Amino acid sequence: MILHFLRSFILFMAFAPLVYYVIATYCGWSYFHESRRSVRLDSKFTPPISILKPVCGLDREAYENFASFCSLDYPEYEILFGVTDENDPAIPVVEELREAFPRRAIRLLVGAPLLGTSPKMNLLCRLVREAKYGLLVINDSDVRVDTDYLRNAAAPFQDPKVGAVTALFRSITEGDFASDLDAVGVPSDSSASALVAERFGGMDFALGWTMATTKQRLAEIGGFEAMANHHSDDFTLGNEIARNGYRIALMRKPIWMVFPKERLSQFLRHELRWSIMLRNIRPVGYLGLVMTFGLPWAVLAAVATHSFAYLLAYLILRLAMAWTIGVWGLGDLVVRRKIWLVPMRDAVNFFVWVAGFFPSKVQWRGKEYRVKGSYLIPSTPDGVADTALRGAAPATVLSARR
Repeated sequence: MILHFLRSFILFMAFAPLVYYVIATYCGWSYFHESRRSVRLDSKFTPPISILKPVCGLDREAYENFASFCSLDYPEYEILFGVTDENDPAIPVVEELREAFPRRAIRLLVGAPLLGTSPKMNLLCRLVREAKYGLLVINDSDVRVDTDYLRNAAAPFQDPKVGAVTALFRSITEGDFASDLDAVGVPSDSSASALVAERFGGMDFALGWTMATTKQRLAEIGGFEAMANHHSDDFTLGNEIARNGYRIALMRKPIWMVFPKERLSQFLRHELRWSIMLRNIRPVGYLGLVMTFGLPWAVLAAVATHSFAYLLAYLILRLAMAWTIGVWGLGDLVVRRKIWLVPMRDAVNFFVWVAGFFPSKVQWRGKEYRVKGSYLIPSTPDGVADTALRGAAPATVLSARR
């Protein structure tokens, strides 16, 4: 009796991810099909924009990433780079950028008042205050964009019900194993969950590689000042705006994400950090991810039934989802070339998910923090805490060009 129940439970759990893959594939096909049939962007809707780029250190091909924002097909915008350390290696790159694009409005801001435990949130608080325009587009330093980026980011704001805009991404790597394994994850998997959320009930989160909102919507949720002790600016921003009754919209076109050349251990560490943060933000949702892990349940079903039917179904439906969303929809070249990595990435995701239940501490930018809910708490009174005792270093503007 117990064995019969256990076998039935395994088969049910193995079937659930297959249903999810079919639903996600449909959502991906539907979204990109509708997106490609939609009308052209309204060329008259071009409100001035402030691009905010909090930076810490140098990512791979940093100059090329930054330069992609300097030649956008958009009438009026500015770029604000922000760093916390006056010795940050990104500063000479930004200065080089200013010389290469003398007509582009580029400002470099160094330092930010200490308002909370998250250095990035502190920096964002200052960048928002310094921003010249009411429409804000925030993105990471490893992002690269096409010339129509701002038109795609601004277009959804024609609908007054839209409170924030975010984007999916496609990957650029150097072709090393760890980077490719990292890169296939979001376009072939996490993007699917975003598209399912977008189709059924709407998204209540943003994605950090691009977050656009207005100063007015931001002020309504208390600004980044209210999030200064939180670890996930993208989730918190989107979640709070959605709670206020606004819609989170997806850009029609994905951005590019430039992945670093990394070791497998580095990849696993940041995956574990994200898992710990996600578990603390959404514990029920994190537990529910077990219903989307097709590979381990298919293996157990193969053992229980002495048949490879579930494994075959897993491979067909999982790769169909990865191809539909990652290759056909997003045009991700890494997924196209390395789609065989998808089952391997699924295996890694499962083991990292299990590991994410146990620790409560993360390493972030060289410092250790304890994660509690959406809050980031320094483990020891160094770094951020020391600065709090001494008083924040004065925020300065090293350079400005308007």
